Amino acid sequence: MAQSLELLLIQFLMPDNDARRQAEEQIKRLAKDPQVIPALIHHLRTAKTPNVRQLSAVLLRKKITGHWAKLSPQLRHLVKQSLIESITMEHRFPPVRRASANVVSIVAKYAVPAGEWPDLLPFLFQCIQSAQEDHREFSLTETIGNTFQPHFADLQALLLKCLQDETSNRVRVAALKAVGSFLEFTQDGAEVVKFREFIPSILNVSRQCLASGEEDVAIIAFEIFDELIESPAPLLGESVKSIVQFSLEVCSSQNLESNTRHQAIQIISWLAKYKSNSLKKHKLVTPILQVMCPLLAESANGDEDDDLAPDRAAAEVIDTMALNLPKHVFPPVFEFASLSSQNANPKYREASATVLGVISEGCLDLMKNKLEPILHIVLGALRDPEQMVRGAASFALGQFAEHLQPEIVSHYESVLPNILNALEDTSDDVQEKSYYALAAFCENMGEEILPFLDPLMGKLLAALQNSPRNLQETCMSAIGSVAAAAEQAFVPYAERVLELMKNFMVLTNDEDLRSRARATELVGMVAMSVGRMKMEPVLRPFIEAAISGFVLEFSELREYTHGFFSNVAEILDDGFTQYLPHVVPLAFSSCNLDDGSAVDIDESDDENINGFGGVSSDDEAHDEPRVRNISIRTGVLDEKAAATQALGLFALHTKGSYAPYLEESLKILVRHAKYFHEDVRLQAIIALKHMLTAAEAIFRGHNEGPAKAKEIIDTVMNIYIKTMKEDDDKEVVAQACMSAAEIIKDFGYMAVEPYMPQLVDATLVLLREESACQQQESDSDIDDNDTEHDEVLMDAVSDLLPAFAKAMGPHFAPTFATLFNPLMKFAKSSRPPQDRTMVVACLAEVAQDMGAPIAGYVDSLMPLVLKELASSEATNRRNAAFCVGELCKNGGESSLRYYGDILRGLYPLFGESEPDDAVRDNAAGAVARMIMVHPEAIPLNQVLPVFLKVLPLKEDREESIAVFTCICNLVVASNSQILALVPDLVNLFAQVAASPVETSEVKAQVGRAFSHLISLYGHQMQPLLSNLSPVHANALAAFAPKS
Repeated sequence: MAQSLELLLIQFLMPDNDARRQAEEQIKRLAKDPQVIPALIHHLRTAKTPNVRQLSAVLLRKKITGHWAKLSPQLRHLVKQSLIESITMEHRFPPVRRASANVVSIVAKYAVPAGEWPDLLPFLFQCIQSAQEDHREFSLTETIGNTFQPHFADLQALLLKCLQDETSNRVRVAALKAVGSFLEFTQDGAEVVKFREFIPSILNVSRQCLASGEEDVAIIAFEIFDELIESPAPLLGESVKSIVQFSLEVCSSQNLESNTRHQAIQIISWLAKYKSNSLKKHKLVTPILQVMCPLLAESANGDEDDDLAPDRAAAEVIDTMALNLPKHVFPPVFEFASLSSQNANPKYREASATVLGVISEGCLDLMKNKLEPILHIVLGALRDPEQMVRGAASFALGQFAEHLQPEIVSHYESVLPNILNALEDTSDDVQEKSYYALAAFCENMGEEILPFLDPLMGKLLAALQNSPRNLQETCMSAIGSVAAAAEQAFVPYAERVLELMKNFMVLTNDEDLRSRARATELVGMVAMSVGRMKMEPVLRPFIEAAISGFVLEFSELREYTHGFFSNVAEILDDGFTQYLPHVVPLAFSSCNLDDGSAVDIDESDDENINGFGGVSSDDEAHDEPRVRNISIRTGVLDEKAAATQALGLFALHTKGSYAPYLEESLKILVRHAKYFHEDVRLQAIIALKHMLTAAEAIFRGHNEGPAKAKEIIDTVMNIYIKTMKEDDDKEVVAQACMSAAEIIKDFGYMAVEPYMPQLVDATLVLLREESACQQQESDSDIDDNDTEHDEVLMDAVSDLLPAFAKAMGPHFAPTFATLFNPLMKFAKSSRPPQDRTMVVACLAEVAQDMGAPIAGYVDSLMPLVLKELASSEATNRRNAAFCVGELCKNGGESSLRYYGDILRGLYPLFGESEPDDAVRDNAAGAVARMIMVHPEAIPLNQVLPVFLKVLPLKEDREESIAVFTCICNLVVASNSQILALVPDLVNLFAQVAASPVETSEVKAQVGRAFSHLISLYGHQMQPLLSNLSPVHANALAAFAPKS
C-alpha cells in the first residue's frame, strides 16, 4: 500500500483538478483499511517533499481515531515513536511539525488514559523548558486539558511560565490555547481556585500584545474569558473585576480594530447575561454603563461591518443589562439621557433617545414611574433639527409603545399628535420608524383612539397608496393596530382597506412578497375588528388568495397566512369548518418543515491553508471538532410557531368538526412541546389545551369516548408537569402552569385527580425556585434584598393554588399545608412588594374556595395582611383588603380577635387620601363580609355611614354581591342602625337600579330591600323619591310593590 499511497498523495497535490479528484477517491477507498496508518506514518517520516509529509499527518489525524483500536501494540508503539521524531526532527518545516502535534493530541486522548504512553508527559515537560521556540510551542497542545487532568498542578506552573514567555509570541499564543483547553475539565473546587491564578497572566499577555499590535492574541484571551463565563464551574471569582476593567479599556480604545473592540464588548454582554449577580456584587454596573452609554454616540466608520459597530454592540450590552439588572441600570442611564439630551453634539442627543428606547423592555416598571420626564426628553428629540436624533426618538417611542403598556397610552394626548407630525417628516427613515411607533402605540388603545380616527386613517390610506414598499408595509401594521383599537368604529374604513389589500394579495415578485405577507395579516386584523356578519360575505376571495400564496416559497408569507387563518377561525367559529380541508394540511406542512439548522465547525487550520480539506470529509472522521456557531433559519421557526398556534385555534373553534385532524395534530404538538426553540414550545403548550377542548366535544357520547379522552388528557398533563420541572424557559413554564389551571377549571377535579400528586410536586419545585428555568448563576451570592419579582413565572405558579382550592374545596387543606411555607417565603419583608401582593392575592382566593380550613392559618397571615393594607402600592392595598375580608368570612373565631385592628387598617382606605377606586371597593367588600359574619363585633353606628358614603362601587364590580347582600340583609332584618340611614339608602338603591353595569342578581337584592322599606314606611318615602332624578326614580319604581 505504501508505494501506491505515495503516488496518490503526490497526485493529490497536483494543480490538475481531475487528477486531484481521482486521487481523492482512491485515498478515501484505501483509508478504510487500518493498514493505511503504518503507510501514512512511513510517508510522514520518509517522503522527500514537505507537502507530502504534511498531508500524511493531516490524513493521520483524521483516520487515527477510527483505526486506533484495531492496531497491534507494535504498530501503536511505531505511531507514537514516529510522531515524537517528526516533532523533534522537523526543524525546517513548522507546518509539518504542527500537523504532527495535532496527531499527538488525538492519540493522547486514547493512549494516556489507558497508561500506554508514559513517556509523553516527561517529553512535553522537556519541550516546555527547551531553548527552542518550536519545541515550547508544540508542547502546549490544545488537548492537553483532558489527557493530563491528573497532572494539573504540575502543568499549571509550566503553563504560567509559558504565558510569561516574553521571547516568543507563538509560545504565548500556544499557552493561551492550552489554558483554554483546561477549562472544559475544571470542575473540582480546588482546581477551580487554582485555575483563577491564570487570569492575571492572561490579562498581562493580552495587554502586552495589544501594545505591540498583536490584536489576534488578545482575541484568544477573550475567547477564554467567553468559556470562563459560560462554564458551569465558578471559575471567575474575584477576577470578574479585572476582566471587566480590561474589557472596558479595550472597547474604549478607538485605535484598535473593530473586531477586537467587539470581542471586548461581547465579554461584557456575556457577563451581563450569565453573571449579572457578580456585576452587582462587585459594583461594576455603573462603571460599565459609564463606558457603554458614550459608545452609543460614537460614529461608525463608513466601511465598518454594521454588526461590529461599537454603538450597536453597546446597545446590545445595555439591553441585556437592563433585562437582568433593571434597578441598577435605570438611574445611571436616565442620568446619561437627561444630560446628553442637552448636548450640542447631535450624536449625543441621538444616544440620549436611543438608550431610553433600548432599556424600556428591561426597566419597564421603573420607567412607568418616570414617564413624564422620559417623554419630555423623547418628544423633544422628535422635534430636533437633526434627522438622526428624530429617527432615534421615533425608535424610542415605538419601544415605549411596545413595552410601557398600559401606562404609555394614558399620555396619548401628547404622544399621538407628535407621532402624526413625524409621519410627515422629510426623512424616510423617521417616517418608517414613526409608522412603527404608531402601530405599537395604537395596539393597546381603546376608545381613546376615536377622536384621532379620521385624521389617522386619512394619512394612513394616503401613505398606503403613495409610498415605497417598505413604508407601505409599516403603514399596514399601523392600520392593523388602529383597526384593533377602534373595533366597530373601524367599519366605515374597512371596505376601502380590504379593496386595497386585494391588490397586494396577488403580488408574486420576490421583492413584493413581504408586502403581500403584511396585507394578508392586515385582512385578518380587519376581520377581527368588524366581526363575522360584515366579513363572512366578502371572505372567500381573500382565503383563496391566502392559500395560493403558499406555493411562493416565502416563509414570512406562510407565517402570516397561518395568522390570518387563525383570525378567520376565531370570527367564524364553527363556520370555519368548511375551510379545514384546505388549511389544516398547510399548517401540517409548515409544522413538518426541516429547520435548516446549520452548524459551523471549527477545523484545524492546516487542512485548509494548503488545500487539504477535501480528503478529510469522509464518514469515518470521528474526531470531535469544536462547534463554533449554530445558526438557524429563523423564518422557519416563526412559521412553525404560527402553524402550531393555528392548529390549536382551528381545534378550539371548530371543536367536534376537527375530528379528522386530531390524531396528526396531537403527534405534532407532542413533538413541538420538546422542540429546541422556546417560541415553538410555547405555542405547542397553548395548543395542547385547545386540543383537549376539541377532544371532549369529539368523544362526547362515543362508546370509546371516555377511554380516548383519558388517553389525551394523560398525554397533555404529563407534558405540562414535565415542562414545569424541566423546561428552561420561564414563559413556556408559566404557560404550562396557566394551562394546567385552566384544565382544572374547565374539566373539574375528577379529570385531573390522577395527576394531582405530580402536579403538586411540580408546583412545590417552582415555589422553592428549584426548577430548570429558575437556576441561578453558580459563582455569585444571591442577595435576597435585591431579588426582582418574577412576574412572568411566579404569578402563573401562584395561580395554581387557587385553581386547586376551587376544584377541591376543603379537601385542599392537606395539600395546602405542604405548599404554605414555600409560598410564604415570597412574603418576607425583604422581597419586592410585587412578591408580597402575589402571596396575599393567592391566599385570598385560597381562603375564598378552601373555606373553613383557612382558620388554622389566620394567626400566621394576619400580621402580613394588616401591614399590606398600609402599603404604598395600590395593588398591594387592594389585594390586602380583599384578603382580610375572605379571612374574616372563612376564618371563624380565629379572625374575630383581629376585628379592631382590621377596622383601623381599613378606615384610611375609605377616606379622601385613598386615590384608587378599586382599593376603596375592595375595602367596602371586606367590611361587608365582616358585618355578615359577626355583625355584633362591628360598631355599626360608626361604620355604616362611612361604608355607605363610598357606594355604589366604582371599579371592582365583583365586590357588588357581597356589599349589597350585606346591606339588604340588614334592611330586611330591620336593623335599627341601617334604618337610621334611609335617605342614603334610597339614593344608593336608585343609582344601582339605574346602573347599566350592575348585574340582575344585585338589582334583585336591592329591589327586595327597597320593597321592605316601602312596607315599613309607606307614603313617608314619597319626599325622598321626589328628590330623585326622573331616570333614577323610574328605575327604582320598577321595584316598588304594586299597590
